[in-house]
Amino acid sequence: TRQPAWRTPTIASPPPGRRGRAAGVSASFLRTLGKHQLASVVATSLDYLTMILVVSVLELGGPVVGTVIGASVGAISNFSLNRFFTFKTDDHAPSQALRYALISAGSLGWNAAGEHVLAHVLGLQYIVARVIVGVAVGLLWNFPMHRSFVFRPRRQQPTP
Repeated sequence: TRQPAWRTPTIASPPPGRRGRAAGVSASFLRTLGKHQLASVVATSLDYLTMILVVSVLELGGPVVGTVIGASVGAISNFSLNRFFTFKTDDHAPSQALRYALISAGSLGWNAAGEHVLAHVLGLQYIVARVIVGVAVGLLWNFPMHRSFVFRPRRQQPTP
């Protein structure tokens, strides 16, 4: 027996190009976001590995020296990976580096403020707080600012 049309549940399927994605989010955006996160993981890994190498293997200094050297390696690798891999830009590198430094300073502030709130005010364990804050800052500050400000596409100059 067939049910009346008013009782038959209908499930609207997404348009053919939209299956498996949230509405309004393009495949290109998700691909860029994924590349940005991969670059962040690689740069963070290089940062920490360099710090450990400097402190524990080469014994060039204590944790502060290792952190400074590691963070520098991480920043340079993150800038380079985003410039050439994530955003594939050939814009003026010194201008991008200056914008990257400005956004990184903001990122440092957001990370410090978030760590303070989660670890000191709310009492979360500091490593757990650091991971939560780092992911939030990476997704809500670093990626949007890298995409729209640091590595934004160059505006085409009108041809005469």
